[in-house]
Amino acid sequence: MEPVAILFDQLREIARGSIEILPQIAVAIVVLILTVLLNKLVKYGMGKALSNTNLRQSLKELFSLLISILVWVLGLMIAAVIVFPGLTPSSILAGLGIGSVAIGFAFKDVFENFLAGIIILFRREMRIGDFIECEDLEGKVEQIAIRESHIRQTDGQLVIVPNSILFKNPLTVRTDQDKRRVTVICGVAYDEDVDQSRDVIRKAVESCDTVYQDDKPIQIFAQEFASSSINFEVTWWTGSKPVDVRRSRDQVVGAVKRALDDAGIEIPFPYRTLTFKEALPVKQQNRDRSPETGEADPQPSA
Repeated sequence: MEPVAILFDQLREIARGSIEILPQIAVAIVVLILTVLLNKLVKYGMGKALSNTNLRQSLKELFSLLISILVWVLGLMIAAVIVFPGLTPSSILAGLGIGSVAIGFAFKDVFENFLAGIIILFRREMRIGDFIECEDLEGKVEQIAIRESHIRQTDGQLVIVPNSILFKNPLTVRTDQDKRRVTVICGVAYDEDVDQSRDVIRKAVESCDTVYQDDKPIQIFAQEFASSSINFEVTWWTGSKPVDVRRSRDQVVGAVKRALDDAGIEIPFPYRTLTFKEALPVKQQNRDRSPETGEADPQPSA
């Protein structure tokens, strides 16, 4: 019976201890309820304060999240100290430090994307609505979240990109400015006058309404002696969005083609000249006469 008596004694001690800490548990529950109310109050005040700023919506949500985490950490620490008086804030922080190291190794990629997201949110160069290119990915930025960003490609597909990729790799913001330079290559035949061809191309580009001419010059340079043409590098400025670039390139190419045709300037096809080491013999075969007409039927020559 002694083991049974010992077991009952231990159960009585546990029950007595639980009854003794009931007031502390009640106080801890009150602290948690107050933490919930304080968290809502702080988030409401933070939202009111940030509503008058020009910060991004994602950045405002980040600040609210960080404040909420801070309030909950403080509330849980106070509740833990009340329930377990032996705990001290220093011992709790030490335990959190050891735990954070283990969690950091386990969730390395998650924290990497989280920190990259915070840095990206503070950037001014990449905004919602910008067209970007990164790691063979090109599209419009629709959302910048804490861990990931949403990129809408020009074909309509949505790509969810981890923020660490946008942070660690070279990123091209195509719509950082309102204007963007476009270049096409135009070739004319070797028999044509270079200066006349340049003037015709320039007037054709100047006639396009998608070409910005106020403070950005149209540049046309003879670039190279190609295999069958003299190539001109035609450069102008237009809108920075992809659709602006495609529309302007279409208009300029059509205008240049029409202008060169009207001026009688040839845009040559690729020429190929075959040279043989020895002369090739050409033989004429006999042609048979047609029995109906009496005329000779043409025969291919070799």
